[in-house]
Amino acid sequence: MITLLLLIPIIGSLLIIPIQEDSLKSQLKMKIIAISTSLLNLFISIFLWLEFDSNTTQYQFVYEFDHLSFCHFNLGVDGISLFFVLLTTFITPIAIISNYNNITKNLKYFLISFLILETLQLALFLVLDLLLFYIFFESVLPILFIVIIVYGSGEFRYRSANLFFLYTLFGSLFMLLAILQIYSYTGSTDFQFISLFEISLDSQKILWLSFFLAFAIKTPLWPFTGWLYRAHADSPLAGSIILAATILKFATYGYIRVLINFLPDASNYFGPLVQTIAIVTLIFASLATIVQQDTKTLIAYSSIAHMSIVILGLFSNTIQGIEGAILLALAHGFVSPALFICVGGVIYDRTGTRVIKYIKGLASYMPIFTIIFFIFTLCNTGIPLSLNFLGEQLSLIGIWEINPIISALGATGIVLSACYSIFLYNRISYGVYSPNMNSVSLLDISRREFVILISLLIPTILLGIFPNVILDSIHVSVSTLLYN
Repeated sequence: MITLLLLIPIIGSLLIIPIQEDSLKSQLKMKIIAISTSLLNLFISIFLWLEFDSNTTQYQFVYEFDHLSFCHFNLGVDGISLFFVLLTTFITPIAIISNYNNITKNLKYFLISFLILETLQLALFLVLDLLLFYIFFESVLPILFIVIIVYGSGEFRYRSANLFFLYTLFGSLFMLLAILQIYSYTGSTDFQFISLFEISLDSQKILWLSFFLAFAIKTPLWPFTGWLYRAHADSPLAGSIILAATILKFATYGYIRVLINFLPDASNYFGPLVQTIAIVTLIFASLATIVQQDTKTLIAYSSIAHMSIVILGLFSNTIQGIEGAILLALAHGFVSPALFICVGGVIYDRTGTRVIKYIKGLASYMPIFTIIFFIFTLCNTGIPLSLNFLGEQLSLIGIWEINPIISALGATGIVLSACYSIFLYNRISYGVYSPNMNSVSLLDISRREFVILISLLIPTILLGIFPNVILDSIHVSVSTLLYN
């Protein structure tokens, strides 16, 4: 079953390749194949979740291909990776549908790119080998690089794509060196074998720093935040959705799977350093968000601030902190793409601009959209009954047990997020209709856009009310991570 998750998007890509995109009918056929393929993968991942046994610490649905001498292609899922797999299969059809009408040139390669991206992302969360983890960690770079350049809209998209590629590649080179060093210590890169091997503290420190640099760039943490807002601003809407929802979660998964799991002593040793960097990143990103004038750049900076709280929870060395970090990472995977759809899709498609001072008075012309946008804005601030609220509270409670001062400073992120989120909403929703858009006909949200946003809103609220749906499945894995 687990191999189907990787094969189905590839099969969908192969079905699209022979189609000639010379008419609207053929383009519609390609879109139907891509969306159907991604939805089929979603249903399979849900079935995987229903069959998942949350009472065991072992990897489940394991598939092993050991015919290669240099690595073992082992696949499996546990409580930690399960919901990242679900998030990936849930977001991919939304990303494809979000650009349903915008991409007209090179549509075939656009759809194939996102189907292949789905396979590569799923492979990262499913592989049980450290070398394969590195390969799939890097494999998304060339595809996203091409997507930003070919389908991006900004005039600086070449620079944005280069920064995204070079930043991530630079950090990952150190991760590759660390993996080779681990192989020299243990003679294997298999997850389960490495977890049984004792590595000295001095060696753990060097390995930890190498891995942390790669993950800090991907998160991103200060001072490596320069690539993210540029990549978001200049990429197509689907690229921003994938980047915010799943690509940033590579680092979250890496912290849990590699640093905390394989290098626990070094993670404990460097805990205060990570917490300090996270607080600096949180305050820097929150203050930078308030002064932004581009809507997509503003949402990108807010993503950095929320991921900082995820880091605080992960390095709290407590069960509730790590579980809260996973909840907040999933919540960010729902709310941040929804906000990108609102500002980079719904508003931008109608006004042709992302400059905040040119967009005013939307509540008078787009009442339904304004209500949905307001709900997502509140979720972004972490109000009760949203999954964001539970994730932030558990993360901060977890770090409070270790360092109350860090927790108090982390709580300032909630106040600052309310400042920039409500400030953005008020500026573009109310006030006098901007004279710069007199020639623009503002229609309310379409049926397609409504379905996409509601699809993201439902899990955000339902999981905020019933968080045990997630917590029951991850509790055993998180407990084993800390106490074994």
